[in-house]
Amino acid sequence: MELAQRIEHTLLKPEATVKDIMRLCDEAQKYYLYAVCVNPCYVPLAKHLLQGTEVKVVTVVGFPLGATFSSVKALEAKTAMEEHADEIDMVMNVSAFKTGDYAAVTEDIRRVVEAAAPCPVKVIIEAAYLTPREKRTACRIIADGGAKFVKTSTGFGKGGATVEDVKLLHEEAGKYGLKVKAAGGIRNAETAKAMVEAGADRIGTSAGAAIAAGEA
Repeated sequence: MELAQRIEHTLLKPEATVKDIMRLCDEAQKYYLYAVCVNPCYVPLAKHLLQGTEVKVVTVVGFPLGATFSSVKALEAKTAMEEHADEIDMVMNVSAFKTGDYAAVTEDIRRVVEAAAPCPVKVIIEAAYLTPREKRTACRIIADGGAKFVKTSTGFGKGGATVEDVKLLHEEAGKYGLKVKAAGGIRNAETAKAMVEAGADRIGTSAGAAIAAGEA
């Protein structure tokens, strides 16, 4: 698979404008990227702009902290689906996870998965806050919740994707049939390729166009 077809061209900055979203979608079409990833309010616009193309629209739920009510996350996911989003990236409740309330985390994921069905859900674990053992535990919980991907980072935390984390997650996720999305701090083709070699199935990056242009 070409690198471009693994890239989710991402724009989640709070100051992003309609013109910025239009540019994002234009770039995704130009370079045949897998998807754009936008905040929920821009799902209808992105879907309209990408009509007739193969570029998918991904949006986020419980972003960026993951600490809101499960009912709110489920409603976000349901509304995104009604607006024809193709995939959901939800943020795990890191606070509940660090507390050890794994049942609550599993149920949180399950509610979003059910609301988003049949579209795939990726769970952002914010890996920079977790120990290696916790990252492995997170993979099991994500699988138990019915999601399809484990994702490294929001890009708003204290750290982004690392090759070491992707390797660990790929090894563990494979046990449960999960895929891995690397996101956070991936700004050039060299880094993106390293993530793929480490086991990433998808790359989330705001530099998707630049990476694909360099590849071309």
